[in-house]
Amino acid sequence: MARPIEDYGLIGDLQTAALVGRDGSIDWLSLPRFDSAACFAALLGDVDNGRWLLAPASGGNCTRRRYREDTLILETTWETPEGTVRVHDLMPPRGEAADVVRIVEGVSGRVPMTMDLTLRFDYGHIVPWVRHIDGELAAVAGPDAVWLRTPVPLEGRDQATHGEFEVSAGDRVPFVLTYAASHRSRPKAADAEHALTGTEAFWTDWMAGCSYDGVWSEAVRRSLLTLKALTYRPTGGIVAAATTSLPEQLGGPRNWDYRYCWLRDATFTLQALLGTGYDKEARAWREWLLRAVAGDPADLQIMYALDGLRRIPEYELSWLPGYEGSSPVRIGNAAAGQFQLDVWGEVLDGLHYSRTSGLTPTEDAWALQTALLEFLEGHWDEPDNSLWEVRGPRQQFVHSKVMAWAGLDRGVQAIERFGLEGPVDRWKGLRQQVHDEVCAHGFDADRGTFTQFYGSKGLDAALLLLPRVGFLPPTDARIVGTVEAIQRELCQDGFLLRYHPDADGGVDGLPGHESPFLACSFWLADALSMIGRAGEAREQFERLLDVRSDLGLLSEEYDTQAHRQVGNTPQAFSHVGLVNTACQLQGSSRQTRDG
Repeated sequence: MARPIEDYGLIGDLQTAALVGRDGSIDWLSLPRFDSAACFAALLGDVDNGRWLLAPASGGNCTRRRYREDTLILETTWETPEGTVRVHDLMPPRGEAADVVRIVEGVSGRVPMTMDLTLRFDYGHIVPWVRHIDGELAAVAGPDAVWLRTPVPLEGRDQATHGEFEVSAGDRVPFVLTYAASHRSRPKAADAEHALTGTEAFWTDWMAGCSYDGVWSEAVRRSLLTLKALTYRPTGGIVAAATTSLPEQLGGPRNWDYRYCWLRDATFTLQALLGTGYDKEARAWREWLLRAVAGDPADLQIMYALDGLRRIPEYELSWLPGYEGSSPVRIGNAAAGQFQLDVWGEVLDGLHYSRTSGLTPTEDAWALQTALLEFLEGHWDEPDNSLWEVRGPRQQFVHSKVMAWAGLDRGVQAIERFGLEGPVDRWKGLRQQVHDEVCAHGFDADRGTFTQFYGSKGLDAALLLLPRVGFLPPTDARIVGTVEAIQRELCQDGFLLRYHPDADGGVDGLPGHESPFLACSFWLADALSMIGRAGEAREQFERLLDVRSDLGLLSEEYDTQAHRQVGNTPQAFSHVGLVNTACQLQGSSRQTRDG
């Protein structure tokens, strides 16, 4: 059985990422970037498909682990019958190469240690050719090569590498794994101790720019560090999660690849970054957005690769059983080809938010907005797949229509507030038309709530965003009724489902069920605050903080029956939600996104 998802800690260097288990095993490592072929296992805890274990020979889990202050240096401590030992895991963001550095520190006694390295490339599919060259272990297969440098004697066992050693108090034993493309020369090796010092300085300096000093400072700072770790520094793109195919339902088929950048995350992410003092990161994210969506607005996709690549074909890895038997294992994401109307509005909203928040405007940004608005004019009334990427029939989703309204509204505001040029009267008229249609066809007067789509009896957690984008005031009875209905019908033990998959005959076209979605649960806290229920909002937020791992990390969803995190991890959308909700409840950000 695989380890629980919350047992893993994230380390990264702003180009790659690895997940380190509580047992001292690295079971996931993507090289040379987040969405490339994995060096170790594609699924957590699957030993046959690669891992790197570094732990006391007597086995057992750690007795204590933590991140070193405001850094991404993970410290894992074991207390054994022979003594105490600590392992420092990090990935230095030096840019020249991708390294995983592991330093074993003796704290007390004399502790026998073991190291087992099972290298597998191409998502656990390829066993590399392993040799010893100039005192280092070298492994190569196709386009990939890694080197392992350590003073520990190593030997091959069953297509893996094994090492045994002992550490006494004061001893420090380094392991440095370095990646490079196989056709290139071996990169300059990183010195483990210098890497530790430099990595600590890098993260500490970056965290010094945080302007949030509210009551939830520890949680917000760790979430910001996680978002930074999920940033691909060469382009400024922020990946949705570090993993693929971790299930929304344990043992089920709802397993998706989240190692891409979603456009709809743009505004939420800009809010989180700008609201906490990170203008540089917000600007880089906006520039990534502008590059990614450049071209014909009709060709806009909901997601892109970290470098803006559009083609993200989805396929299955038949040789992998999936996390706890959750199959299929998917690489790529077919939802990239869906029509999701809300994305046009989300991009327009994000660019508008960057303008109103003081980011230096560009002529290119307004030219792009104008083109997006012209597309909306001709397509706003079409059914779509919604922000939840349903794989059933397209519907007239209410949230999608509201985001079309928001896009038009931002165009009108750009002209009226900032003096930009455009057909303001035409956009005003269409804005009112969309508003009237949503209120007429997307609202169930008998139940006093907006619905998931026109004529639907189902609800949608995304409806909580209506007051945030300014569609109606938070005090409007229709908003209050919607918040109450969602809280009543979509809550499971205080956590919020996105929607009921079996509502209206099964709107998402997929078997099985899913667990409550953590980002939506943060939206509920926001909505409760906005309608004047501050006490309930704070209680909801504190409930969400309680399900973070001991390292402060959140995945996509939370299984209220198994009391476990599920879905891809760590999830940027969850951590963005935490930051934005903390800021809102603290009163340090605007309640709506309408400028």
